[in-house]
Amino acid sequence: MVEEKVRVVRCGGSRLNFRRAVFSVDSKYIFCVSGDFVKVYSTVTEECVHILHGHKHLVSGILINPNNHLQLYSCSFDGTIKLWDYLDGILIKTFIVGPKLHSLFIPHHAEDSVYLTISKEEPDIFQLVSVKLPKSTSQDVEAKELAFVLDHINKSPKCIAFGNEGEYVAAVRHFYLSVYFFKKKKTCNFTLPSTKTKKNANNKFTCVACHPKEDCIASGHMDGKIRLWRNFHDEKKYTYTCLHWHHDMVMDLAFTVTGTSLLSGGRECVLVEWRDGSEKNKEFLPRLGSSIEHISVSPAGDLFCTSHSDNKITVIHRNLDASAVIQGLVKDRSVSTGLMVDPRTKALVLNGKPGHLQFYSLQSDKQLYNLDIIQQEYINDEGLIQIELTKAAFGCSGSWLATVEQRQENENELELQMKLWSYSKKTQGFVLNTKIAMPHDAHITALCFNNAENYEKPILVTASRDGRFKVWILTDDSDIYKKAIGWTCDFVGSYHKYQATNCCFSEDGSLLAVSFEEIVTIWDSETWELKCTFCQRAGNIRHLCFGRLTCSKYLLGTTDNGILCCWNLLSCSIQWSAKLDVRVMESDPYSDHVAAVAQSSVGSDLFVFKPSEPRPLYIHKNVSREEVQWGVFVPRDVPESFTSETHQWLNRSQFYFLTKSQCLLTFSTKSPEEKLTPTSKQLLAEENLPTTPFSFILGKHRQQQDAKLTETSENELIQLPLTENIPAITELLHTPAHVLPSASFLCSLFVNSLLLSKKTESAEETPDDVDMEGTKESDDSDEEYDVTEKAKETNNTDLGEDAIHQLSKSEEKELRKFRKVDYSWLIAL
Repeated sequence: MVEEKVRVVRCGGSRLNFRRAVFSVDSKYIFCVSGDFVKVYSTVTEECVHILHGHKHLVSGILINPNNHLQLYSCSFDGTIKLWDYLDGILIKTFIVGPKLHSLFIPHHAEDSVYLTISKEEPDIFQLVSVKLPKSTSQDVEAKELAFVLDHINKSPKCIAFGNEGEYVAAVRHFYLSVYFFKKKKTCNFTLPSTKTKKNANNKFTCVACHPKEDCIASGHMDGKIRLWRNFHDEKKYTYTCLHWHHDMVMDLAFTVTGTSLLSGGRECVLVEWRDGSEKNKEFLPRLGSSIEHISVSPAGDLFCTSHSDNKITVIHRNLDASAVIQGLVKDRSVSTGLMVDPRTKALVLNGKPGHLQFYSLQSDKQLYNLDIIQQEYINDEGLIQIELTKAAFGCSGSWLATVEQRQENENELELQMKLWSYSKKTQGFVLNTKIAMPHDAHITALCFNNAENYEKPILVTASRDGRFKVWILTDDSDIYKKAIGWTCDFVGSYHKYQATNCCFSEDGSLLAVSFEEIVTIWDSETWELKCTFCQRAGNIRHLCFGRLTCSKYLLGTTDNGILCCWNLLSCSIQWSAKLDVRVMESDPYSDHVAAVAQSSVGSDLFVFKPSEPRPLYIHKNVSREEVQWGVFVPRDVPESFTSETHQWLNRSQFYFLTKSQCLLTFSTKSPEEKLTPTSKQLLAEENLPTTPFSFILGKHRQQQDAKLTETSENELIQLPLTENIPAITELLHTPAHVLPSASFLCSLFVNSLLLSKKTESAEETPDDVDMEGTKESDDSDEEYDVTEKAKETNNTDLGEDAIHQLSKSEEKELRKFRKVDYSWLIAL
């Protein structure tokens, strides 16, 4: 068996809010970009129905085909436009344009043309062009006919809008509004003052929307104002009115289908509906959770949707009631907690919304839930110093969770708090158990649990820049009112007043390693006695990691100066060292492999090795062009069975890593198409269907059989052909229904395919026919049935000895007559 090449694949967690979401015409589905893919979600169940994959770069725009409402257009940074059948998840056609495509527009008057935003040779200068899509029967078609429309525009699709059924297009950039009229082929430009007025107004444009049936343009601005432009056919006679409710910038605008209402959103997390363009007549949908970045309206007008800064899409009914939420992986400003795995759900855990931990399912690519750690209302203000969640760790197979939060306005004012959470089986979630204010006098740099199974009581260790590490144990905290348990400090350790930077326990929990700047100290976890120290003077220790299983006697460490060291704990000496600038180092909890990601001049490289030897088992160069910040091994639900030494590290676990731009990637031998194919999901759904008589006809038999069938020998069963190998059935199930012939024609083919062919019968199958005939005539009594069965066995044995001789038809008839003779009189002897 030839093992496939290991490749880096995007495993989900891409931005769902990169562009506006799009509704299907019947409002049953909602489409959103997700990295290189387009995802199709159900507006009712919130489930991902299809994943459209084919682009080689980020998808930058999606729109329904106005000529066929069951098709979807998408454009990408790879310079192509693709046409999809979104119901079946099939790629219909690819139009090769060439330059990088930033947005896609299809106005009503466009017949075979689409409008695109492309970049010119100069940086940060973009053009709006029209592209004619040629009609062709081939799969890949070149579309090189570009016609210039507008120059010096903003690349964001929120800054371009077509109005009044495609009669004109409006574009905003900085303090300028440009309107191009297609029939007149004329452009009108309007300018707002760039300097702040006495009322501290900031007139910079942020977004634009056009009325679908009237000559009205709505523009959003940095100061929260909305301007409604009219009479813009003349640069001197134009007028505008102002609507003002947002206290911060207006992030997006959208008119309803009829144009009677205008929707706006911003950083206030509130969707505002302006009815009839009046400031007095407005409705609100507040508390949407995070800033609104995009607003979309369904073609039927019954649904709205908002895309949020926390990678979330909210589906909203026309009466401003939220009906569904599609939550992706939340992209926080910084992932200070790192990547963790919840031992209970096998979910990926990391920083989510401000003050929250998010639990994200890697299998379904969706968020499971958020855990509010800080438990305070978040105020969206750039100048306000927020409380940040900085550290987290799981312990005791997921029974305990430790978190650290901090807030610091200046160097001398540090607010620090550590919380211990216990898992409640009753609520199926984490409940706050202990809150410790100022557990250290300086920033906490690391925390870890002793997860060894032979330790009954959980132990937590924290390391800090105050030069100490503290050991926390679980004690009885009961009083006269109730029984309770809580955490308390049991031991405080230090080493020559150096800052403690890292800590970790050995696999059996007997040793604790704590790094103090350049020195590594080893402590006995029973007596907290210092056993030995390692000092290489190669820079401050960046990572510490014990080996596992066969390599449990080794300790690994990396330094700021780009040195990877391995110490032997039995000889208390260095085993080997290598020059490697390691940024991420993680050990596989289910094997003895260690993964290290090193930074090079061209990107990041992966090295997989065992601590027992410095020779890497697997090397993958340039896994990412940007810096890799975090990594984690996630256990597999179904282990792989790779035999080669270079692939064995993928058997029990899968390595995930997060880049600087918070792109989540992993290593796999399967391509993204194989991992995300809708066909596999459909087959999985078929396996979960209840068993029906029709499924038996198709050969899907129950695996559990009756006791009598189990005792029956194999030579007594008629072997029916496997239905999946019959061409008639395969053609019947895989051919589209609208091209199948009539049912009367198919019925004869289907029945004939189930018949046994005489040509394939062998001499061993002949006794089976005799048995079936003999069984029909031997049902008079129980005793007669038993004797008949014995006679069957005798005949089967005799025929088996003469199987070499080919019986003629006359001999077969004689044997059948002999078979019908009644031997029941033998019982009386």
